[in-house]
Order: sequence, then C-alpha cells, then structure tokens
Amino acid sequence: MRMRGYLPEEHSSFVGRESELTLLQDLLKARRLTTITGLGGVGKSRLALRAARQAAGEYPDGVWWADLSMLQTDRLLVNAVADAVDLSDHTPRMPIDALCEWLAGKRLLLVLDGCEHLLGACTALAADLLTTVPDLTLLATSRQAMRIRAEEVLSLAPLAADGADALRLFTERMTDGGRPLQPHEEAVAADICHRLEGIPLALELAAAQVPQHGLAGVTAKLASRFEALDGSDHAWPPRQQALRTTVGWSHELCRPLERLLWARLSVFADGFDLAAATRVCAAGPLAEEDIAATLQALVDQSVVQRSGDRYRMLDTIREYGATWLHELGEEAEAAGRHADWCLQLAARARAEWFGARQMYWYARLAETHSDLCAAMEHLLATDPPRAVELIGSVGFFWVCCGHLHSARAYLEQALARCGTPGPHHAAALWSLGVALTLQGEYDEARRISARCTRHASRNGDADDRLDAAYLAGVLALLLGRPLEAAATVDRAQETDPAPDSGMEEPSAARLRCRLVSVFALTGTGRLAEAREMAQEMKQLCVAKGEFWTRAYLNYQLALIALLQGEPREAAGHARAMLVGKRGLGDSFGVALGLDLLAAALAAQGKGEEAAFVSGTSEAYWRATGHPQRGMPELGAMRAECERAARAAVSDQTYEAAFHQGLLGEPAQNLARALERVQG
Repeated sequence: MRMRGYLPEEHSSFVGRESELTLLQDLLKARRLTTITGLGGVGKSRLALRAARQAAGEYPDGVWWADLSMLQTDRLLVNAVADAVDLSDHTPRMPIDALCEWLAGKRLLLVLDGCEHLLGACTALAADLLTTVPDLTLLATSRQAMRIRAEEVLSLAPLAADGADALRLFTERMTDGGRPLQPHEEAVAADICHRLEGIPLALELAAAQVPQHGLAGVTAKLASRFEALDGSDHAWPPRQQALRTTVGWSHELCRPLERLLWARLSVFADGFDLAAATRVCAAGPLAEEDIAATLQALVDQSVVQRSGDRYRMLDTIREYGATWLHELGEEAEAAGRHADWCLQLAARARAEWFGARQMYWYARLAETHSDLCAAMEHLLATDPPRAVELIGSVGFFWVCCGHLHSARAYLEQALARCGTPGPHHAAALWSLGVALTLQGEYDEARRISARCTRHASRNGDADDRLDAAYLAGVLALLLGRPLEAAATVDRAQETDPAPDSGMEEPSAARLRCRLVSVFALTGTGRLAEAREMAQEMKQLCVAKGEFWTRAYLNYQLALIALLQGEPREAAGHARAMLVGKRGLGDSFGVALGLDLLAAALAAQGKGEEAAFVSGTSEAYWRATGHPQRGMPELGAMRAECERAARAAVSDQTYEAAFHQGLLGEPAQNLARALERVQG
C-alpha cells in the first residue's frame, strides 16, 4: 500500500543507530510526544526520518514531515505545519483552530523537525495539538527538550567513537567522494573517528577533505587544530568541540572566495539554485563568473548539498556561515541583495502570469516560499514600500495555491506600515480583497474593494483599474448579482479600452475581467453568448499556454453544458479544469471542479462514480475549511447531483462509494477520478 503523507527523500545511506531506532519505534507506539534531542550534527533528523518511514504502516492517515528550520520567526509556524499536512485553509479562523479541526479524528504521525530556534512556540503548538487531537502522535527533533508532561525524550549521543558504525560512516562517505578506503589505512581512519567523537556531521565533513588532503593530512590538521577556530567560540558550546573544530577546520581549508560564498549563502532560508546564488552572492571580490566553480567546491567539501539543480546547506553549516556573515559586517547588505532578488523574481512572475510560463511561476514561487517570507520580514522592518511591492506581486499567486493566511497577514501588515500610498498599493489592495473573498469575508472584502477602486482610479494604471473591477465583479457574482458584475467589468473595459489588437494580446487584468463577463452571462441565463465567449477565450489561453483562466473557462463550459443537457461534454470540460487546477496546486479550484464532474457523471446515470467523486470533492472542501462554496446557483446543482446518483444505485452503494472518496488519500482519489473520465 502506498504511504499516505509526505516524507523527504533520503539521499545517502543510513548507518548504525539500530538500538536507537528500535527504542524510538517503541516510544512512538507508547507515547504521544517523543522529542529526539542532541547536539547539532548528531543525526536527529536522519533518525526521525528513518523511524517515520518505518512506522508509516501504523498510521492510517499518514506520516507527515514539517521542516521548521527555514522559519526565521514563529509568525508562520502554524501555517508551515498546516502546509505540511495538506491543509489549505480558506477561512478567517485562527490558523491553530483550523489546524486542530483538520487533524481532529485523524490517526497520524506528525514530525516537527528543527524546533530549537522556535522552542517556546513549538512547545505551545505541541500542547494545543495533543490536547485537541487525541489520535495524533508527535515526533520532534530539537537541541533542547520541550519539557511538557506528555513528552518522552530520546537523547541522541554521537556514534561510538571507537566503534564500527563511526568507521563505516566515515569510509562510506569517503567512497561517495571518490576515494575508497584502502585496507592498510583502516587504523588511520579509526583514529580520525576517535578524534571527531563519532559525530556524524563531523565525520562527513572530514571525509570530504580526504580526496584533497589524504588521510594523513586530515589527521595532521585535526591534531593541530583541536581548539575553536577564528574566534567562533561564541557560536559553539564547549561540549561540541569536535564538531566545532571540524566545521571550523573545513572553513579554514576553504579558499577565501569559498569562505565568502559560504557566509553569503547563509542568507537563504531554504534551497537555492545557481542563478539565485549568483544574483544574491556576487559582489566585491566574488564576481558572477566565480560563483559556479566556487559553489561546486563547497559541494565537493560537503559544505553544500546538491540535489539536481537545487542546493542547500544543513542547519549547522548555515549557522556557521551566518556567524561569519556577521563577523564580516555584511548581514544587512546580504539581506538587502536577497530581498532584491526576491523582488525581481516576484516582478517577473507577475509580468509573465499570462503566458506559457504561468505554471512554471506557480511552482517556482511555491518552491521559494520560505525565502519570499524571509524577504518580507526584512522589508517590513527596513523598507515598507518595497514590502508592499513584493507582497503585491506574489499575493495573488499565494492566495490561489494554498498560502492564503500568509498572504493576508503580510498584505495587511505591509499596507498598515506604509503610511503613504505608493504605486504598488493597488496591486496589494487587490490581492488582499481576493484573499478576503476566498475566506468568505464579503463585507470586509467589499470595503477593501472600494479602497482598491478609489486608489486605482486616482493613482493606478489601466491594469490596476481593471483588476479593481475584477475584484468588485467577483464579489457581485458571489453575492448573486450577475448583472452588477457584468456592468462593473464592462464599464471598466470601456473606460480603459483595449489596444487595436483587442483580445489577441490582452493584459492579464483584462483577461480576468473578460472571465467575469463569462460568469455573468451564465448567471443571467445567456448561455449561448457565454459559451461563445468562453470558447474564444479558451482558444487564446491554449495558444498562450495559460492555465489559470483556462481552468475557470473549462469550469464555465462544463456548467453551461450541464445546463444545456450535455453531461458527457460537461464531464470532459470538468476533467480539463481539474488537470489545470491540480497543476497549479489550487485545492479550492479542485473542489469546485470535482463538484461539476460529479454532477456530470450523475446526469449520465453513473451513480457509483458520481458518489465517489462527490466524496473526493468533500475531502477537498474540508481541506479548505469551508462547506461547499461557489456561485449561488451551484447549490441546486449539487442537490440534483446527489438525487440523480442515488436514483441510479442503491443508497448502500452510494454511501460506500462516497465514503471511499471521502476517506481515501485525496490526491490519489483525484487521479482515479480523472482516469475514469478519460477511460
């Protein structure tokens, strides 16, 4: 059976720890909270990952991994955990309330990896979860225990310095680096393991130096440098002497440009690619043309890990780099370059939203979410107008792909801190209005919509005014006022007419307004006109490689086909919508599409299939925190779907299929639903 949940991949061999692994497995069965403690680099995360993977079969609702190391403050702690367990909450509730409700009734294992820098907030979160979610098991990794009553602590010591496991780890990492251990060298390797006290990270760093310096050279260097190096004592407790020495020695062995790059890379909250490293780290003596070779040198020394075209530093290594960045006096400068890179990334994403790279940008911004948040924190403290610019550029992406709470929080803070409205206020107000609308806070959304309209009309450009009209139009649609919606977007398009090229090269804002027009035509019963406009726009989107608008056009075409008595055609459009929304990571859109697909199947007399899809839809709706939502007319369609499906099969068959869809793994069930329609 395929494991439910998410666990990171293991990129290297797991060595030793058999007794600790057995003990941890027993603790997971007996206790609700187990915390693996130990010094940095001792292997806490590796042990937790292996234990979680082996225990997966014990948890019917999955094993889930929340990497907390990239969080710089506790502001987004609950949101990060919600993301980790596939909760895409679209309600205005407190995130902790939504998380507890989502987990309630589930039997799962949740791993909180890297709690030490947020220990107080993690302790409070663990206490809340254990109190409100009785079938939840928590596994945490931290350099310090949480010290709450439910906690069992597994203190992880280094590998036995004179044991077989330390030697095996060292020699395997030597082999990985292209320098196998020769039989006559075993005594020298064993001496190195003894000097490094069996600390896994220290062993790996030392092994990475063997190809260049040889075993004898590594031994000599360690013998002469068993003290803290280069003034780094304040960052490393005395009990970590071996690790501190090895990391410091690795740093000392680096060439000057490699040390500088190591320090500057510490500004990244999560992974990065070569282009990002070049943009953020190239300055002064470290030229752009030096970055690729210098970065590869750090990979060769195990300072940086590489997976495909992505790079990342372990927490302990990044902390050491951050210490040196401080010593160099470059913290503010590096954070500024990092924020500049994020702003540039966000601006490109917004500019290329309508086009063949749209799907790429949704994935890219999801991949760099932690770094965008870090840049937001920096800009909120140092340059609020630019914080408005950044969140105004990425807000719509975040709102549409699961980061709604983060988007709203940052939008509200940035707008509040930036006293004087600037050129990017309209985009930020528009994104905030969309977020509030998706959360169902229509009164507040209308207030923000009015502000957005006023600001855009006074200070914005044509696209700002069109986006303000789009927001007002969507609100009117959701409140059951399609005529008002049509009038709003029509007026905006007349005020700012399209260039001579018309719909051949529309802006993203104009395209969204046209989408509101299609919805309004359907809502007023003008189905033939709506269908014609939707098909025309869909052809344009296909030609441009655009997905977001196309998905909602398929939604409308499916609804129109249902209303016109063409359920097979409706099923095809609904399937196309779901493919697009799945690719964008839009759980809200997936839930809407599944409702339509279920209705189309029921109208064809496929009651059991319709029940299964309806159950899957309900699972997605629950992941958003909402009951079924959408335009007012969808309520009657959903009721008719259930009536027709139950009429086609027995109630028992309907209930069984519905619960199969509801209780199964949502992504797998979505794939099954798409396969059935395709077949």
